[in-house]
Amino acid sequence: MIRLVIADDHPVVREGLRRIATDGAGIVVTGEASTAAELMRLLAAVPVDVLLLDVSMPGSNFVETLGTLRERHPSVKVLVLSVHPEDQWALRSLRAGAAGYLTKDHSPEQLVEAVRRVARGGRYVSATLAEKLATTLDNGPARAPHERLSDREFEVFRGLGSGLSVKEVAESLGLSAKTVSTYRARLLEKMGLGTNADLVRYVVENGLMK
Repeated sequence: MIRLVIADDHPVVREGLRRIATDGAGIVVTGEASTAAELMRLLAAVPVDVLLLDVSMPGSNFVETLGTLRERHPSVKVLVLSVHPEDQWALRSLRAGAAGYLTKDHSPEQLVEAVRRVARGGRYVSATLAEKLATTLDNGPARAPHERLSDREFEVFRGLGSGLSVKEVAESLGLSAKTVSTYRARLLEKMGLGTNADLVRYVVENGLMK
């Protein structure tokens, strides 16, 4: 029996995921969480083999949450579920310790298959992502500019590129405006961009809207 915990901040989404998962033979949902803090308390209290984790969980930086999970619960297999395209978070998730990455446009059957695969100790990625991973390992074509950003720089980049002000990005990430300004200057240099308008244009053209 695979013991599954679902972490997503939308009750309707959690309900749908629970029904899909339990329709698959041999899967039982042992808990649900809507915030990062609630998730950490839950994992200390219930048995779990696989964690279905949404990228946009409130209360913590996503990559930091993965790092904490790897440190505190190394036996738990994390399957990331996201509305964001693979080129935004998939590689970052896998590098941070996730066992798989699944976008929410996949079928219920694919979700159940992914849960079972990571429970067995395997990895779950799409064919497109697998090809990208192979290219990365083979030192193929240079990565896109946004893929060279650190995880924190990437979050600042997406916030500014979505039209938020420095102050608004700072509030959303729990940082000072001065720190966000420093990240902004650094990521502009890394990406060869000059202004926030350039960031917005890049985000729109590459489908990275927050």
